[in-house]
Amino acid sequence: MPFPFARYVALGDSSTEGLDDPSPSAPGRYRGWADRLATQVAAAQTLHHPDAPRLAYANLAIRGRRTRQVLETQLAPALAMRPDLATVFAGTNDVIQSGFDLNGVLADLGTMQRALRAQGATVLTITMPDLSDLIPFAGRVSARLAEFNAGVRALGAETGTLVVDLAAHPWVTDPRLWSADRLHANHEGHRRIAEALAARLGVPGSTAAWSDPLPTRPVPSPMARALGDLGWVCGHLLPWLWRHARGRSSGDRVVAKRPQLTPVALEGDR
Repeated sequence: MPFPFARYVALGDSSTEGLDDPSPSAPGRYRGWADRLATQVAAAQTLHHPDAPRLAYANLAIRGRRTRQVLETQLAPALAMRPDLATVFAGTNDVIQSGFDLNGVLADLGTMQRALRAQGATVLTITMPDLSDLIPFAGRVSARLAEFNAGVRALGAETGTLVVDLAAHPWVTDPRLWSADRLHANHEGHRRIAEALAARLGVPGSTAAWSDPLPTRPVPSPMARALGDLGWVCGHLLPWLWRHARGRSSGDRVVAKRPQLTPVALEGDR
C-alpha cells in the first residue's frame, strides 16, 4: 500500500454520502463511512508519518444517484483531483429498479475503477448485503443482487480494485446496524464499514474487530415483526413509491457535501 496517501476522493450515492449517520458537528448533515475512513487514515498518517502533509479529502457522493449518473457527474471531477486513494460504491439504486441492467452497471463501475487505477490510485469498493430479512419484498431482488456482487468481485480482481466483501458476513444484516428505513446503515453500521475498509488498506491501528458478530438479541415476536413491517411500509416504502411515481429522486437539489479537496480535521486541531 502506498502509505501515506495525499488525496482521497469518494464517489457514490447515499451510502458514501453518509445516510443515516448524522454528523455530531453539523445538524442536518451526515458523516458516514467515507468521512470516518478519511479520519482514520489521516490520524494514522499523522502518527506514523508526522512530516507528511495532512490527508486531503473530497466526497462527491449524492443520494439517489444511479451508477451511470455517478460515472457521468463524478468521475471527471474526481480524476481532476488526481487522488491516490479512492472509493467507488454504486449500484443500490440500480438493483432495486425494474429493468436492472447488470452488464451495463458493471461496465460503468469498471470504467470508473480503470480510470482511477490508470492514474495510480488505490481504489476500494464493497459488496452489497442482501437485506431481504429486514425489508419486506426485498427477496425479489436477491438473485440479481447475488449476481451483482459476483460481478463486483470479478471486476475487482480484473482492475486491481480492493473489494471488502461485506455480503459474505451474515451478521451484516443484523437490524442493529441499520437505520429505520432499513436501507441505510446507522452510526454503528457506518463505523464498521469504515473499519473494514481501513483494515483492507492495512492502515496502522486497524483491526479485524469490525467482523465480530453482535451479541445475541431476543427474537421479536411475529406480532412485533408484523407491526414493525407495517410501520416501515407506511413510513418509508409508500413515500418512496410516491416520489418515484412522480419521477423525483431523494437527491433532487442535493449537492455534494465536500466537492473540493480539503484537509481532514482531527481532534486536537485548533
